[in-house]
Amino acid sequence: MKIAYLLVALVMVMAGAVTTASAADTFTGVITDTMCGAKPHSAMSKGKTDAECAKMCVKGPHEYALLQGTEVVKLSDQKAAAKFPAQKVKVTGTYDEKSKTIKVTSIEPDND
Repeated sequence: MKIAYLLVALVMVMAGAVTTASAADTFTGVITDTMCGAKPHSAMSKGKTDAECAKMCVKGPHEYALLQGTEVVKLSDQKAAAKFPAQKVKVTGTYDEKSKTIKVTSIEPDND
């Protein structure tokens, strides 16, 4: 009988963990890179477009990120971000405070 109660309690805890998991949020901003961040790309690579600069920066140790105002947040899905360098986008996902990264579910152009 105790085992049955333990199993029920375990199932309830697991169900609670699933229902309390963070729902996906939508983040709006511009795809940039962790090197240039909020700085103008033109200051970093003269003669190149913002998109060309971001693509060049991520070939090194830097990653695609989302620029929201002055805040730069890393993105977990680099392949999806690579489709939108220097473009305004909507990113759906959850923000992981520990890694300071948006765990990306999807990225789409923001045509608003």
